[in-house]
Amino acid sequence: MAGDSKLFVDLNAVTMANAAAPYGLIENAAIAVENERIAWVGPAADLPSAYGDLPRSSLEGRLVTPGLIDCHTHIVHGGDRAVEFEMRLNGASYEEVARAGGGIVSTVKATRAASEDELLADALRRVDVLIAEGVTTIEVKSGYGLDIETELRMLRTARAIAAERPIRVKTTFLGAHATPADYAGRDDAYIDEVCIPALRAAHAERLVDAVDGFCEGIAFQPAQIARVFDVAQELGLPVKLHAEQLSNLGGAKLAASYGAMSADHIEYLDEDGVKAMAEAGTLAVILPGAFYTLRETQAPPIALLREHGVPMALATDINPGSSPLNSLLLTLNMGCTLFRMTPEEALRGVTQHAARALGLTDCGTLAPGMRADMAVWDIKHPAELAYRIGFNPLHSRIFGGTA
Repeated sequence: MAGDSKLFVDLNAVTMANAAAPYGLIENAAIAVENERIAWVGPAADLPSAYGDLPRSSLEGRLVTPGLIDCHTHIVHGGDRAVEFEMRLNGASYEEVARAGGGIVSTVKATRAASEDELLADALRRVDVLIAEGVTTIEVKSGYGLDIETELRMLRTARAIAAERPIRVKTTFLGAHATPADYAGRDDAYIDEVCIPALRAAHAERLVDAVDGFCEGIAFQPAQIARVFDVAQELGLPVKLHAEQLSNLGGAKLAASYGAMSADHIEYLDEDGVKAMAEAGTLAVILPGAFYTLRETQAPPIALLREHGVPMALATDINPGSSPLNSLLLTLNMGCTLFRMTPEEALRGVTQHAARALGLTDCGTLAPGMRADMAVWDIKHPAELAYRIGFNPLHSRIFGGTA
């Protein structure tokens, strides 16, 4: 059972908690678990006698990391956009596809037509792939309903995932994702009449952990996002923002001014925006799947983020249009190959920093008091997780201390 006490031995612990050693690596380690939490982790030779009599589970010299965290997904949605993928390959830009009635709005039609059961069944297929890669926590956004009923249905579906699978789910309200066709040319009316009332209704049902928006020329302007964030603050909900993906509208600075947990995408982020994020403690969420799929050429300012000490998370951005990427392991490789992140930065980006991007303080590292969410790998060095392409070396996944 999940609450059982046990001692994992014969392992190398990639704690991501000890800055003095690369990856926080402890060789020949042991991890004691009690009541779904890590009670102790360290060199096996230093194991306190209090844990010596716990039932032992040998991991036979394998490498153990914190359970992986996918901190930015749109995993609940209806339909697909394979035809638009083909359009882009034939020369259409993402913005041209969107303005022609495709993009986010095309997924809205399919999502509105799907029942909660249908949405859940499709989402679980994608979630199962992540679980098979050692993922123990995911974030799930709404934003493909763009009406009150469907936004709530998406969030209920996201909550239902955790009842169907051994995975932790954090939900994000993304009503300010796009303006639906029935509000074309009336963005402000959509914010007032649909987005904000949907947010209030979702909060009343306790369906929301955070609030997001899409600040972009094809979506919403900073002043419109600010109105949504004002309501989020009133409701006591943290915020995050899709910012500077296709242009620089100052979205990251806006997000930072609200103390946002993260600014995501940020390909067009400038140094002023980076400084604002650093001062506010706002993390950067790097999303190479969208950059790759859209064949973009403007990369996020990784060097500036490093220079100013802005932590970087990595995520799949699983969605049907701009990032149909269902592998967090491949995302690690893409972060390194496309953006020159180091393997350690990439792994921190899906553990320690991904937890911070979700406002979580009880996961993302292997340390006493943390949830016993872990991934056990058939590898010798943690860099292998970012190095290999299309290869899954997961041996087992431990969720709340239970394999």
